[in-house]
Amino acid sequence: MSDKKKIILTGDRPTGKLHIGHYAGSLKQRVNLQNSGKFDEIFIMIADAQALTDNADRPERIRDSIMEVALDYLSIGIDPAKSVIFIQSHIAELTELSFYYMNLVTLSRLERNPTVKSEIQLRNFATSIPVGFLTYPVSQAADITAFHATTVPVGEDQAPMLEQTREIVHKFNSVYGSVLTEPEILLPDNKACLRLPGTDGKAKMSKSLGNCIYLSDPDEVVKQKVMSMFTDPGHIRVQDPGRLEGNTVFIYLDAFSREEHFASYLPEYANLDELKEHYTRGGLGDVKVKKFLYQVMQEELEPVRSRRAAFERNIGDVYDILRAGSETARKTAAATLNEVKHAMRIDYFDDPSFLSEQKEKYK
Repeated sequence: MSDKKKIILTGDRPTGKLHIGHYAGSLKQRVNLQNSGKFDEIFIMIADAQALTDNADRPERIRDSIMEVALDYLSIGIDPAKSVIFIQSHIAELTELSFYYMNLVTLSRLERNPTVKSEIQLRNFATSIPVGFLTYPVSQAADITAFHATTVPVGEDQAPMLEQTREIVHKFNSVYGSVLTEPEILLPDNKACLRLPGTDGKAKMSKSLGNCIYLSDPDEVVKQKVMSMFTDPGHIRVQDPGRLEGNTVFIYLDAFSREEHFASYLPEYANLDELKEHYTRGGLGDVKVKKFLYQVMQEELEPVRSRRAAFERNIGDVYDILRAGSETARKTAAATLNEVKHAMRIDYFDDPSFLSEQKEKYK
């Protein structure tokens, strides 16, 4: 078992391009973790098999998103020399692990998982829940344990999923011996990054709602989206006091702005606290604040767009990165599967003692 190593497993469902909600909530943190030197191995999964649990009738949506997500990863600074990027469906060992783990969790426990419950409501599955979707937490446990991940960086909404993984690990180890590694959750350190609202103020960014700023959006599109962003509907005149609560512009500034941004783009304020104080006091218009946010976002996203353009010109290299990463991940998962089958005593042809036992039995 790899309990002496510090290993990260994380990833995303390829159902479209990644947006700044993904970036603030997890992607930026992944780059920092990758470059921290604190981890021995980092596995980043494009979770296409999981995405199919509620997109089985739309496989083209997944297929069309694989390279988009890979490009987003590389453009934000994921380095294939430091992190293994792989495609979930090409690691057959994950499916076999899921099958064995299903015996260690009850149907009622899966149905009580808060994340699964909320996602079922969101998708209006009601009584027509795909089995694959319901067993999503088991699949996730297979993904995490296949790489002996010690750390799983996720958003707060995924905490119940990780807790279920820990339960499965504990059950397996208590029945078969200490084989699997129990992972720890790692949340974003900036609370504003836990869940960015959509540009329209809705609680969640959604492609269908058209309220996302994508990492790949051109500069002029980002500007248009920022300038039309939801603020305080009661802040009609510049001199009116403004509200910060539920104000999307200030939520984004909490997530992305730094003191050096003020020195560069808004020198009359030392920091975000001073800007907030002026806004709530009155005398500060939304347009000025939005222009500042646009400049902050432009500084953040321009290097991302530039790197993406370079990778798009060499898409064959991106394909090779995915293929090599998937092969590396498969070897790691295969080694774990061998450990699991040995612990479960179902490795009949790899364990010489099996034949010896049978010969003794049938003397």
